[in-house]
Amino acid sequence: MQSFSDLLAAPIAQFGSATITLGHLMWAAGIVGVLIVAVLGVSLWRMSRGRAEAGREADARLAEITRAQAEMQGRLGTLAEVFSNRQAELNKAIGERLDGMTSRLGSSIAEQTKSTHDNLARLQERLAVIDTAQTNIQSLAGQVVQLQHILSNKQTRGAFGQSRMEAIIADGLPHGAYEFQATLSNGSRPDCLIRMPNDQPSLVIDAKFPLESWNAIRAAAESDSSGEAQRQVSQAFRRDIEVHIKAISEKYLINGETQDTAFMFVPSESIFAEIHENFEQLVQRAHRARVVIVSPSLLMLSIQVIQAVLKDARMREQAHLIQGEVIRLMEDVSRLDDRVRKLKGHFDLTNKDIDQILTSTDKLTKRGAKIEALEFGEAHAAEAAAEQPTKKAVEAGSGQLRLRVVDED
Repeated sequence: MQSFSDLLAAPIAQFGSATITLGHLMWAAGIVGVLIVAVLGVSLWRMSRGRAEAGREADARLAEITRAQAEMQGRLGTLAEVFSNRQAELNKAIGERLDGMTSRLGSSIAEQTKSTHDNLARLQERLAVIDTAQTNIQSLAGQVVQLQHILSNKQTRGAFGQSRMEAIIADGLPHGAYEFQATLSNGSRPDCLIRMPNDQPSLVIDAKFPLESWNAIRAAAESDSSGEAQRQVSQAFRRDIEVHIKAISEKYLINGETQDTAFMFVPSESIFAEIHENFEQLVQRAHRARVVIVSPSLLMLSIQVIQAVLKDARMREQAHLIQGEVIRLMEDVSRLDDRVRKLKGHFDLTNKDIDQILTSTDKLTKRGAKIEALEFGEAHAAEAAAEQPTKKAVEAGSGQLRLRVVDED
């Protein structure tokens, strides 16, 4: 025992003045062991407590998860029901739309079929019109060919120009104011002779149609031939027009029988334009020869001027008749004025009688209103006595009975 105590008291380490023995070391180790056990106990207690709290938290979370799962199941059921209803509504709407679309598609197809049928009918009508137009074109082509044959012959061409001139004159002047193929005193026969008013000399119109030389000019211009060829055809055209101007001036201008000026009718506006644009010398020569070159439009204008002159002359000839008619018209107007004045006098008398009648009716109306209201005063009694002096008073008892109406405010 002593050896154990000595053993415990034996020093192990020296730290300055402090000596550490084995007993001290074992005592320190025991204290450390106790501390370790205490720490372990505390840790185990904390761990058990944490596990209990974790278990409670896990139970709470599990309950929440269970509740959330139940809510989710309810929501899923609700969503499934909503989806089922929506799907039914969607199927119904799709069915209705499909039915409407089928109906609209059927009606659209029917309308399209009707429109196609109408378009085909109109197309057939237009094709019929086109066939008719083609027939007319063919007929017109035949007429053009016939016109070409007519214009190729000088005599028939002259007849064509004369017929066009006759149509213009016949449309613009009254019958009897002109004469076709009239014979003059020198034996010449112009195409037309227009008789002027007031015994004035007649106007001569002659139709000329230089087609050959005109066609030669056009052919030379289209073929781009040399200047010499164009010059030759222009000279031929100028020569033909000069011959026509000279013939009209020498044959149809007769002093005292015809006007000092004659018309040369060219039945083509293009030829007329060619003469005035490229052959100014011909125009001046015609003026010097007192011959006026006219186209269909100018001839029509001249005929309208002549028609106005003839109309004015006829009005001057009938001036005395018009004056007599105006005098008789003024007499009728004077008689009408007298009758209107007499009628106005009758109306004035009638208005006076009507005013008197209205005055009497006003008096009657006022008296009727007074009688209706029983307004009999002294003035009325005096007026009644003046109108009826023998009127008897009605007496009751010892006095005269009077009726009086008192107006109450």
